[in-house]
Amino acid sequence: MLNKIKADSLLFIDIETVSGTGDFEELSPKLQDLWEKKSNYFRKEDESAADVYQRAGIYAEFGKIVCISTGMITYKEGGRKFVAKSFYGDDERLLLEEFGDMLTRFCSKPYRNLCAHNGKEFDFPYIARRMLINGINLPDILDIAGKKPWEVQFIDTMELWKFGDYKHYTSLALLCEVFNIPTPKDDIDGSMVGEVYWKDGDLERIAIYCEKDILATAQLFLRYQGEDLIPEENFERILL
Repeated sequence: MLNKIKADSLLFIDIETVSGTGDFEELSPKLQDLWEKKSNYFRKEDESAADVYQRAGIYAEFGKIVCISTGMITYKEGGRKFVAKSFYGDDERLLLEEFGDMLTRFCSKPYRNLCAHNGKEFDFPYIARRMLINGINLPDILDIAGKKPWEVQFIDTMELWKFGDYKHYTSLALLCEVFNIPTPKDDIDGSMVGEVYWKDGDLERIAIYCEKDILATAQLFLRYQGEDLIPEENFERILL
């Protein structure tokens, strides 16, 4: 089945999210109360809602997207290449609008799918929710309400690895290791994105980190298909 999917028909996606404000005290009183109730499900007895506010970024209602990295496998002279482009900035609405316009162009051709690691549980719904919150109409590929399962154009490399086992979670880092996919040593990881954004304001650093994840996801998909990896020198980054 996997071999029937053309790798160059996929748009690989990864997002980086942070809390909606830099500090818990910046929230409106109502949102503070709602975060208090939300965080009550996971915070420890000796922790306050403010203590765990850094986790707000994983919830679309309390967080925001600061970067969406996208990439495609292309076949050009010199072999298979991977081309990446990121949408990032402080203005979430603007980056979502630009990403949405790109998705519309991407979907103008048939047999197109979005691919992400754990995308069905996180990236795809998070993007759709934040678009609605920002008053942006959903591109058709994200508007899955009422669609039959086979009409949904989402491919998830983590779901593919489950083989029907719904209890199984495997990180992208672990799969890259077992499939012998080389990954560069990062100066940050996902847990540091909020600090890099709110304290350092270094969006470029976040975008570069995010692009490494979409390349790793693309390499993993190729491994699933029994294909060779894309050489590091065949990675191309399109700048804003």
